[in-house]
Amino acid sequence: MAGILRGEIRWAELNPARGNEQSGLRPVLVLSHDVFNERSGTVIATALTSQPQKAGFPLTLQLESTDLPKQSWVKISQIRTLSVERIGKKLGSVSAKEMDLVIDGLNEIIGGS
Repeated sequence: MAGILRGEIRWAELNPARGNEQSGLRPVLVLSHDVFNERSGTVIATALTSQPQKAGFPLTLQLESTDLPKQSWVKISQIRTLSVERIGKKLGSVSAKEMDLVIDGLNEIIGGS
């Protein structure tokens, strides 16, 4: 599937999942760069939820700039590499500022500089 862009929110099929991984058909935020998405056959994404989150940043980030029907949170700690075959319809996208915050949160979780 061509045309999957960084910062897009898309449906993705996350099954099978194990333990505390997010599962089922749910929205994800595409983190990987466009050229990676186009050439690798995979995307790097993180799950979204519409359930209010107790854990704050850097584990989750409340989104402000989407066209989603419900208030949503990016579950920054739920990052996955997914085949493009798992990726479906575009639901919206995040602002450049929110994308930067998600990447900052991920760097904080994994110890980036």
